[in-house]
Amino acid sequence: MAYANTTSIARKGIADRLADLKDAVLTAIAQRRVYARTVAELNALTDRELADLGISRLRIAEIAREAAYGK
Repeated sequence: MAYANTTSIARKGIADRLADLKDAVLTAIAQRRVYARTVAELNALTDRELADLGISRLRIAEIAREAAYGK
């Protein structure tokens, strides 16, 4: 017995694709702001304050990247 599949594939129109692009750009901008703010705040701390937090200056970029983009 043969079966016919009548499910149609929903295709995104240009408006949907532009909306997705806008969302992606806004997300990227927000992530970059979190990264930059985290780096600035950690760089503003003294070596003593960073040591109290258990953070080395060499790890600031890594910590900011994890804060902004996840692991």
